[in-house]
Amino acid sequence: MNLYLRSLRPVQLRLIATIAQQGKLRLAADLCGMTTPAASRMLAEMETQLTTTLFERRPKGMVPTPSGEVLVRHASKLMHDVDQMATEFDAHLAGQGGAVRVGAVTGGALAIVIPAILDMKQEAPLVDVSLDVSSTAQLMHGLERGDFDFVLSRVGSDDYSRGFDILPAQTESVLLMVRNSHPLAGSGPVALADLRDAMWTMQDRGAPIRHALEIAFHDEGIDLPRNLIKSASVVAIMALLRDSDVIAVITQEVADLLLSPPYEADLVLLETRKPISIEPYYVLCPRDRLMSRAARALLDRVRARLPQG
Repeated sequence: MNLYLRSLRPVQLRLIATIAQQGKLRLAADLCGMTTPAASRMLAEMETQLTTTLFERRPKGMVPTPSGEVLVRHASKLMHDVDQMATEFDAHLAGQGGAVRVGAVTGGALAIVIPAILDMKQEAPLVDVSLDVSSTAQLMHGLERGDFDFVLSRVGSDDYSRGFDILPAQTESVLLMVRNSHPLAGSGPVALADLRDAMWTMQDRGAPIRHALEIAFHDEGIDLPRNLIKSASVVAIMALLRDSDVIAVITQEVADLLLSPPYEADLVLLETRKPISIEPYYVLCPRDRLMSRAARALLDRVRARLPQG
């Protein structure tokens, strides 16, 4: 008997589960794609092999016996898993399933990747999307290791042209943000020399945004402020801005997020006398790896959101 149960075919399990669900042999047979006599013979053969009755025939329909309930419970679960497998496999072939692993710098994630992910999820909710927002160094190391399908990252001085397809994505500016009650809020254009003794929060040495600020201070003939709290976390920056007169070094995309609905934080931007530019980021895709349909679908949406020209 144990061997017979292990050898039951999916069509037999589906019939058992469907009879319990519908309560009628005729309806179950139709849903299983067989005639009523064929379904009746299949059920009778199972009951003979198991030497027990699986369903009690009542005037209002068929009800599982205690033995039948055991078989129905497991058959229903197995058929659900098979149906789920078929659904996910069809979705994968149609580019509506599968997994995508993408990495991005903060600006690229906020301005391009997250809107592209939400757009794709509207059409393909079963796609498993993993987004890692990190530094350029970590993104490029991850891309080389195969951790990502593609990234939006700066490339620095290394030559990646042989291993990756590189597409220009977005240029950025460095902005200075303070809380609304900061002594310099609304004071008009400020020189970096006027901010040298203030408390700052910015990324650690080597980060592109930090490098851009170092160049800006150097161009004005002054050293970078020494009163620093080093952090790349937007959440940490928001907490520091809430509780202190810190000057935060951010990009335009982060400023747009914090100053626009629904957040509309009690923060303002300091106007600097000279703009501070940061090197652009790019879309980088490995040339030697096959990309899944889901990853290609997200990449197409990312490319559609890139600035034209």
